Formats: sequence, C-alpha cells, structure tokens
Amino acid sequence: MARPYKPGPKQFVFAVGDGNDQHVSVGDPQEAYVAFSAFFRGRESDTYVIKDEAARQSLALMPRRGVISRTKDAGQPRSEHLRVDRGNRYLPSAMLFFENGYAGLDHFGQWFPDLSDLDASPETRGAARAATFTTEATAIGEVARIWADSGYVDPSDQYYVFFDSHDVDDDRADRAELLQLIEFLGLERVDAPAGATGSEVWVRADPRLDVECARWS
Repeated sequence: MARPYKPGPKQFVFAVGDGNDQHVSVGDPQEAYVAFSAFFRGRESDTYVIKDEAARQSLALMPRRGVISRTKDAGQPRSEHLRVDRGNRYLPSAMLFFENGYAGLDHFGQWFPDLSDLDASPETRGAARAATFTTEATAIGEVARIWADSGYVDPSDQYYVFFDSHDVDDDRADRAELLQLIEFLGLERVDAPAGATGSEVWVRADPRLDVECARWS
C-alpha cells in the first residue's frame, strides 16, 4: 500500500494544453497514479503535463517526441530532459514523480540540461553522460543504476549481467555509457556465454559493485 501524503491530501494538475486541465486531490501516490493513468490513456496529445504547484515542480511526457522533461522552480530552478527509447517508460516516470517529486526521477535515466543534447546519437549521449562522473563513488552508483534497470546477477554469483533479453538496438545510450564507465572504474568485462543475447554485457563481480548493487536489489 502506498504511503499516504503527509500533510495530505495533495493536489496535482494534469494538462495537455487544450485548456481542459484536470485538478485532482489525492491521498497517496498510488491514487495519483491511477488518476493520471486514466487521464493519459483517455487523450491523444503531443504533451502531457503533471504540475505540483505547491512544490513548484512539474513533469512533462512527450511520447511522440520520445522525451520526458522535469522542472523545478523552487530553490535553484532547473530543467532536465531524457530521451525515451521504450514506450513503457512514461507511466513509471509519473509514479516516481508522485512518490518523490523532481528528485524521485534522479536515477530514472540519462538526464541532460538542454533539449538539443537529445538530438545527438545514442552513443554520443552515452559518452557525454559517462564523462560527467568523475569520482569512483558516483561512477559506481551510475553503473548500479543501469544494472538495476536491465540486469541480474549470474547464478554463479561471479558476474553482473546488463541488458538481459534486450535487443541490440535497445538502450544504446546506456550501453555506450556503461562501457565507458567500466573502463574508467577498471572493471573486468568478460565474453558473454554461448546462448546469451547479443546485447548482453557481462562484468566480473567486484566488491564495489556488490555493495552498490545490493542497495538497488
């Protein structure tokens, strides 16, 4: 059961730019998610916006462009943008926003400060993202984020497997980022066994990965 908002209820505004905004008052994130899911599926639009006006934060889903944007105006104003490669990412992003606002999406993917950054190739975006992690701790955290989104631990407990059952054309930006971070951290990449999909990346277990990935399990 979702944890109730305290203080609650909490108000959100759902909008698609046609002037028919929907105002909801909800007791917990799950209730907000159910309301927004109905709103999202019941309309055809280029952009769906969730506004938390009290917190001065918003989330914009743009399925036709393959983009998610998040904005916060309180404190230090900031906007970031994410390229979405899979259609099943939009509603989960909304749930994270309902749970923890802007910060709830910190580990959802490769965020960039400028929309134009998303026009680069996935490989360029991945390399650019990897270059932003300049310490071992932050780099290990990002590797664990990628693993938690797409991987598992081999039954032998000797390897971390990334991009399990994904097509080789999926998650190209995350793959490019991961390969650069593997090199930066000195992790050992090994050949995938026979029968593995061509997209999988196998990395030998490492104490640093063990600790960080356990937080995501």
